[in-house]
Amino acid sequence: MSHRAFPWFGMDIGGTLVKLVYFEPKDITAEEEQEEVESLRSIRHYLTSNTAYGTTGIRDVHLEMKDLSLCGRTGNLHFIRFPTHDLPVFMQMGRNKHFSSLHTTLCATGGGAYKFESDFRTMADLELHKLDELDCLVRGVLYIDSVITSGPSECYYFENPTDLDHSAQKPYTLENHYPLLLVNIGSGVSILAVYSENNYKRVTGTSLGGGTFLGLCCLLTGCSTFEEALEMASQGESTHVDKLVRDIYGGDYERFGLPGWTVASSFGSMMFKEKRESVSKEDLARATLVTITNNIGSITRMCALNENIERVVFVGNFLRVNILSMKLLAYAMDYWSNGQLKALFLRHEGYFGAVGALLGLLHPS
Repeated sequence: MSHRAFPWFGMDIGGTLVKLVYFEPKDITAEEEQEEVESLRSIRHYLTSNTAYGTTGIRDVHLEMKDLSLCGRTGNLHFIRFPTHDLPVFMQMGRNKHFSSLHTTLCATGGGAYKFESDFRTMADLELHKLDELDCLVRGVLYIDSVITSGPSECYYFENPTDLDHSAQKPYTLENHYPLLLVNIGSGVSILAVYSENNYKRVTGTSLGGGTFLGLCCLLTGCSTFEEALEMASQGESTHVDKLVRDIYGGDYERFGLPGWTVASSFGSMMFKEKRESVSKEDLARATLVTITNNIGSITRMCALNENIERVVFVGNFLRVNILSMKLLAYAMDYWSNGQLKALFLRHEGYFGAVGALLGLLHPS
């Protein structure tokens, strides 16, 4: 079988982050080794011997997939991310390492594959092969789930989700997984109903996503990174910011089964001067996180009901190192559906689009 010339990359250029998936062949023959051009060796060495690139590039080593068989080759799959605003630095690096001399196809997805297409041409002398981001997303999710057989399970859920302090992660097998609702939480949110690998539709979305959380947090607290915003949120108390049912009723709204702890109005207490003066930045960060997450949960639940789908899979980089939001989503799904809906999560969170792009390189449909 004729396989694509190395290097094998898949790239997803999102609104906030660029995700790069790289296949490092581990079965290189002596003959191949001899024929391998310097620029290819240099790229392979640079990517696999570092875990950080420049000031903002990160290789997520804990997600690496070892000894993967792909298109008749065996190797390791690496997962790399960097902010989209550093794309020019990436292109410059590609230029310095003579990437274009390899005459490889660079498969890219996400909005940036369109937005930056001409920049790739002029700055890095690279022709992008553009692929649809939702096609790539679905393909990537189904692929990664199908090939992970050992090590930590790709898919998991939270047991006892309504007990936030004691809800533990438990592995879940996604087999015979259709239909499922796929909720991709990046800068914004897309919600897909997936009926089979080639049959899915985008049900709806919301512009209130991970970018909203970070943007509002930067304004409200003066923080500047996602990690910083999450750290603040983990120290805060959203009930100091929100108006709860009990703040209005003095307790539960019994007739319609709304407990006193339910949020009646997100940020509703901030209209009072004395409340504003006593609130901390951490409280504001936490309230922002809870507001955005609950809204996504609420829209997702309506979609699940509407499409008559019981399994909901949440992906996207808003959930990276964000156990708080995952637990809130698990809680919301379970509580408001009386246990009918199950919230599922995937370890490779934000990388599925890039994986789908890599598959588009190797198996052009």
